[in-house]
Amino acid sequence: MTRHDWHGLGACVADDVVRVGPYGDTYRGRDDYVAFVSGLLPTLAGYEMKVQRVLYTADERVGTAELSETVELDGRVLVTPESLVFDIDDSGRIVHLAVYIQRQP
Repeated sequence: MTRHDWHGLGACVADDVVRVGPYGDTYRGRDDYVAFVSGLLPTLAGYEMKVQRVLYTADERVGTAELSETVELDGRVLVTPESLVFDIDDSGRIVHLAVYIQRQP
């Protein structure tokens, strides 16, 4: 994502992937998900993603990633801590991805 490798991103997700965002926004299918991400990220000034850790269940069917995303908004730097929870199919592709954000005081 951070390298804008949209083909590579598409290869990581199943054809029928479902992505549920922190505000209930949902994208279904690889094409819709990649179109969403590839249309959004290049427009975000100062975008940066820092992954702190990634954990998997013992069977590697569910993973979580703790990360932060940074953007510049109205001349200010905004850092958003997040967690992603993803389900993985038998081929190792993501079939479901849910994004959760921490609200800052």
